[in-house]
Amino acid sequence: MAPERKSEVARMTTETQIKLVLILDGTGEYQVTTGVGFFDHMLNLLSKHGAFDLIVEANGDTHIDDHHTVEDVGIALGQALKSALGNKAGITRYGHALVPMDEALILAAVDISGRGHLEMDLPLPAAKVGTFDTELVKEFFRALALNSGITLHIRMFSGHNTHHIIEGAFKAVGRALRQAMAKDNRLTGIPSTKGVL
Repeated sequence: MAPERKSEVARMTTETQIKLVLILDGTGEYQVTTGVGFFDHMLNLLSKHGAFDLIVEANGDTHIDDHHTVEDVGIALGQALKSALGNKAGITRYGHALVPMDEALILAAVDISGRGHLEMDLPLPAAKVGTFDTELVKEFFRALALNSGITLHIRMFSGHNTHHIIEGAFKAVGRALRQAMAKDNRLTGIPSTKGVL
């Protein structure tokens, strides 16, 4: 029986206190409380469409703004993802998803490369969705990519409703990660000619 691909991360700073549990081979169950309602909703979508189980308990200085909480959850989730993947033997490595969300059409592509990088072309018409600063979407995905060591591309083909665009992005990234993290039964080693990722 293969070992469970699971990780727990605690990130404690003067700005945020985060406890996070990630189970890669889950069923998309989630318990997320960050104090940032819209962000909770997006993390729930990421978990559900990524088919990984996620528990996040975060307390941050949201009386200032949501920046530290959103970025630090991205850091913690990235660290957990990197740890849970281990040496990456037998994974599919690449994944992509093209997700429609009403008028929005969003592409996400992932390479679990060991090289953290984000390319994001996601124009967001509104500066806020509710009280959420939409510029934090890029901060989250950058922190996730850099700390997990994945190459992540997110691109919008159409869209004008900011909520729909962001929701489509989180769903697409979840779906792409699900594909990339999946075990490929034909592979026994590292999916790279270098022998390491």
